[in-house]
Amino acid sequence: MELDDVNSITVLGAGNMGHGIAEVAALAGYDVVLRDINEEFVRNGYDQIEWSLGKLAEKDQLTEEEADAALERVTPVVDLGDAVADADVVIEAVPEKMEIKKDVYGELEANAPDHTVFATNTSSLSITELSEVTERPERFCGMHFFNPPVRMPLVEVISGAHTDEETMDLVEGLAESMGKSPVRVRKDSPGFIVNRILVPLMNEAAWIVHDDVATVEEVDSTTKFDIGLPMGSFELADQVGIDVGYHVLEYMHEVLGDAYEPCPLLAEKVENENLGKKTGKGFYDYENGGVDVPTDAARDDVKHRLLAVMANEVAALVENDVADADAIDRAVMLGGGFPDGPAKMADDAGLSTLVETLDELREETDAERYEVVDHLRELAESGEGFHGGDDGEEGSLEFDNVRVEMEGAVAHVVLDRPHRLNTISGDLMDDLSDAIDALSEDDEVRAILLTGAGDRAFSAGADVTSMAAGGADPIPAVELSRKGQQTFGKLEECDKPVVVGIDGYCLGGGMELAACADLRIATERSELGQPEHDLGLLPGWGGTVRLQRIVGTGRAKEIIFTAERYDAETMADYGFLNRVVDNDELEAEAMELAQSLAGGPPIAQRYTKRAMHRGWEDTEAGLEVEAQAFGILFTTDDLMEGVMAFSSDREPEFEGK
Repeated sequence: MELDDVNSITVLGAGNMGHGIAEVAALAGYDVVLRDINEEFVRNGYDQIEWSLGKLAEKDQLTEEEADAALERVTPVVDLGDAVADADVVIEAVPEKMEIKKDVYGELEANAPDHTVFATNTSSLSITELSEVTERPERFCGMHFFNPPVRMPLVEVISGAHTDEETMDLVEGLAESMGKSPVRVRKDSPGFIVNRILVPLMNEAAWIVHDDVATVEEVDSTTKFDIGLPMGSFELADQVGIDVGYHVLEYMHEVLGDAYEPCPLLAEKVENENLGKKTGKGFYDYENGGVDVPTDAARDDVKHRLLAVMANEVAALVENDVADADAIDRAVMLGGGFPDGPAKMADDAGLSTLVETLDELREETDAERYEVVDHLRELAESGEGFHGGDDGEEGSLEFDNVRVEMEGAVAHVVLDRPHRLNTISGDLMDDLSDAIDALSEDDEVRAILLTGAGDRAFSAGADVTSMAAGGADPIPAVELSRKGQQTFGKLEECDKPVVVGIDGYCLGGGMELAACADLRIATERSELGQPEHDLGLLPGWGGTVRLQRIVGTGRAKEIIFTAERYDAETMADYGFLNRVVDNDELEAEAMELAQSLAGGPPIAQRYTKRAMHRGWEDTEAGLEVEAQAFGILFTTDDLMEGVMAFSSDREPEFEGK
């Protein structure tokens, strides 16, 4: 079956995951049947879809007509035979119990058409074992959405032992058609990719506290403010539900052995029903203040221990051909919100250091979870990393956090952290600074276009979590402000025309970065603003100076003091945006504008920017630069080309001479 043949999707289970998956499928244009075991369950799921679509429309992420049309495509059903009678694909999202799922598939096999593909939303259970309940194991795979499905971009597509390539291709294509980012898991293994990293990480955090090595607060401070994860390990466990991770860990322990022995601290929490936020108490007491992670309690020994355990899990996945390092990093960034993938983090920490950490822990504790995977030891001994050695050519325009793509004479620079809404970290600033330096010196580059990866954000601002490790110390904060000012200033001072293309959020530091461009173009759905006052801060990367130059002092104060978000049309009226385009036209329109500027006279463009910048600071100085530049331009070949082209009624071909 080809993707074009898929018209009807049945979702089994109308709980949080089930109704979320059904909503995503309906929004993608598929006819959806939502089925559960009784009328109350299926009606609750349907009502949740209606509520969610209404919220999306309320936030202008959908029109009312689009929301109504999506809801009309969802049919709630209780009878299983009726639910799957016309199904091309069935996505099962019933409770995460092997016996329950097996019972469902036995009944499903007896009712579904022969051509129907089965996909299970399990987060950890064996795809192979479930598929063998059916008579179509080759047309059976995992399709693991993340919670909430409407917002989370990742879908793990997992092959069972019998799954054929056609089924994997179909389900990957189906996920993409739903606007998701599929990552292929090549082999059926407990936890797949994301949970195989996150759950052992949670377990190790618990062992650290259980063994009195560090406190809950120290571990969470390390994971959140040093490693840079969106939440502390225990904060995340409480958010998800300690029992959820614990049951996945029990399954891993059963299948993979004692290296995944659950920490007694987790077992104690589950036994006492202190399961986290949903019960009011877990590792934190939500009836008495809740989470309070200190920003300045991080410890290097805790960091190395957690990174070492993650590196060992990555190596095991690679060694067993479950996924390669790139896929693992992509999945964990998309599904776990990591600032970098675990393989990249391990490479940066140094694999030999992490292997040494594991060896020492193995000797001290005799615990199997510290036994170094062969592949990890081999990489450490070879001096290579998961992503290879440092063999890039000098001057290469390859970075971790930005992407540089040449299109003719235009250098297209992409902020490449879509999993974090392209928020600006210290590492991203370093990469951006190096990219601007290289492009400024490259005579083949005539214009720069700057955009953000994905369609959710140009940049949602500073990566606050990764930058908060300094706590209340003002010195790192001052250095951070200066670093941003200097990096963004390079873009402003670049002699070449710079265009920024904005789609989605352009907030805080993202808006300060956009202010450094010569021209700004945005989609209708974009939202712009400087929310720093809501945090008790002020724009620290040049926003207090540059914004008033663009929109005037009064408007700049309004934008900064109110800390509100403004739509694109309003920001165009204020003069911040030069153009507003339809949501699906940004890439073409922005590139067309950049290409047009790239065809302009480079020397005249350079001196025009310099004169204008000097004129901001000192009118007389700006006028002097203008006069001197005017004289210089009379000596250029570009002037002669411009005059001749004008006389011949043709387009000039400037060469910057």
